[in-house]
Amino acid sequence: MPVSLQVLYPVGEGTHFDHDYYANTHFAIVDDCAGEHIQSRVVTKGNAGGPDAPPGYHAIATILFADQAAMDAAMPKLGPAIEDIPNFTNVQPEMLIGEVTA
Repeated sequence: MPVSLQVLYPVGEGTHFDHDYYANTHFAIVDDCAGEHIQSRVVTKGNAGGPDAPPGYHAIATILFADQAAMDAAMPKLGPAIEDIPNFTNVQPEMLIGEVTA
């Protein structure tokens, strides 16, 4: 069963997020570290939290793995990507790991 790792970057007072760096540099690091284990990935840039509401997140990255074993193999390799976080944001990311059910 596929497993997803979502990394959420919440908006907060005084937070910043460099979307260009994230898309063009950070994910190259992720791919170099663990790309062989990643089935697919998508990044959503927060534009709104609903009609007439500001976004609650700067971005949400969803990384899909074929199964738990693939994610388990990737996670220990992501150190350089984690160390890169201060280069594009001052936000403490949140994570959600789950089974893909639909």
